[in-house]
Amino acid sequence: MLSAPVQPTLESAPGRMEHRCMSEPDSIRIRPVRNDDVDALLALARGSGPGFTNLPADRDILRERIERSDALLAGEELGGAIILGLEVGGRVRGCGMVFPRIGVDWPFYSYRISYTTQRSSIDGRMVRFPVLTLTNDLEDCAEVGGLIVDPTLRRGGYGRMIARSRYLFIGCHRADFGKRVIADLRGWLDQGRSPFWDAVGGRFYAMNFAEADHINATTGNQFIADLGPRAPIYVNMLSEEAQQAIGRVHDDGRGAHALLVEEGFRDDGYVDIFDAGPTMIAMIDDLKAIRTLHHASYAGSRDGDPLHDHLIAHGKGAGFRCAPGSIEAAGGQAVTDPASAALLGLSEGDPIGYLAI
Repeated sequence: MLSAPVQPTLESAPGRMEHRCMSEPDSIRIRPVRNDDVDALLALARGSGPGFTNLPADRDILRERIERSDALLAGEELGGAIILGLEVGGRVRGCGMVFPRIGVDWPFYSYRISYTTQRSSIDGRMVRFPVLTLTNDLEDCAEVGGLIVDPTLRRGGYGRMIARSRYLFIGCHRADFGKRVIADLRGWLDQGRSPFWDAVGGRFYAMNFAEADHINATTGNQFIADLGPRAPIYVNMLSEEAQQAIGRVHDDGRGAHALLVEEGFRDDGYVDIFDAGPTMIAMIDDLKAIRTLHHASYAGSRDGDPLHDHLIAHGKGAGFRCAPGSIEAAGGQAVTDPASAALLGLSEGDPIGYLAI
């Protein structure tokens, strides 16, 4: 599951959202996707490029994933992702995903980077080198991924908005999640070719990276267990190009990486089994969004601060909605701007959650 797409990604650097994108704040909302969003998701998938396994460019598979998302929102204990759509002007123009628990339908594999030191008893010489070991250490974690935004919305801060909405969803459903969350970033590619896959996976699976990527996107990675190497991989035996790719983020994923670091994710030495992109890890309760999430009771709306620099959420499960807006809160009561209140369908006394974008 690779979370940093190529051309259409819209991850901005950490900082305040550019307010020029919010000239029509009443047209922006984030909600779970529906069956009638499949064409919009397909358009996003077709522009995402290789390695974006969370959103394959296959209409039938996308329909299945929307159905799986609906089932997860209904409380069924399944693998897969809850898909949140970024609705702009009434149409889904981006998405982000939350996997409540990985390793449910099939094992979740990672390579763990460790180091081995050896010493000669004859001349005392010591050598230290990295080793990759196939593990299932990260099973039972939640995962955030599937972050993609229409490239025509570039430089509007939408990537940051959909990214933070995933943590807002987790925070509003905190009891449904465990202790840890991961983000599996896309690894470095050379014009669509993965040097790491060519040096490791391609030698065991008799297929190129594009073929393996397609199988992983459409059927899962069980074939890794069936055909993959069981013994540790000595990194110093790989090509220099492959070694340099281990733990390296794709060029178009640097913004996503920056946002994850800002949020509180860290690199614990796990990499993706396909392209060796880094797998970032965080404790859910330590995430910046979770620590700064506030809950209040809706007490009405009024015109005021035009910045719309908060995400305001209401509803649970399939009824979850969030929108950018302005908020003033005191004593457990909150007043919002009229546009966000209308988008969220708020009535006085409704519980809401909010955090800064």
